[in-house]
Amino acid sequence: MVKEIRVYFEGDNALRKGFHNFLKSEIDRAIQRRLRFNLIAGGSTAETIKDFMTAARAHKDAINIVLIDSDNPNNGNLIAEVKRRESWDTEAGAKIQDEQIHFMVQVMESWFLADRNALKKYYGQGFREGRLPGNQNNVEQISKSDVNDGLKNATRDTRKKKYHKTRHAPDLLSNLDVDKVRSNAPYCERLFHSLRSLIDNA
Repeated sequence: MVKEIRVYFEGDNALRKGFHNFLKSEIDRAIQRRLRFNLIAGGSTAETIKDFMTAARAHKDAINIVLIDSDNPNNGNLIAEVKRRESWDTEAGAKIQDEQIHFMVQVMESWFLADRNALKKYYGQGFREGRLPGNQNNVEQISKSDVNDGLKNATRDTRKKKYHKTRHAPDLLSNLDVDKVRSNAPYCERLFHSLRSLIDNA
């Protein structure tokens, strides 16, 4: 019997608050169905996958989910590539469904570019929206390096100074327009859709 949802996310534990607020609709839904919802920081990609693999063995009464950066564009093989990583446990992974494997394409910060009003509001005076890269309606096509460089360039003249992952990302995640991100980042929409389906069928 399923008792909880466990989401292993790539990144520092400081991001836990931000992910909690960003995923609140599905967390509330899980709680309504008397399921615990746990967010677990994994650190690097490899460490996060390793923790997810351990959970597949140790938490058999849970739905375990992994959420990592893809670091690259969606080439149609992201899930297959995860299963070829050294940190993937073939035996434990045999029972894992594809809907348990999720990506921030290409990095978590891509989501911020889908809601540029949230960035403007958070950074205030000195924020240079024109320095952000790409099209906010198709953020998963913006390269990892362009996302990171663009955020730093757009924010360096603000009072908060240039973008810093552990200092700024939790608040930014908390204040994003979730519907806007879901509309502009297909793999984010896939995450929400899978969570809803897994919770409803638990």
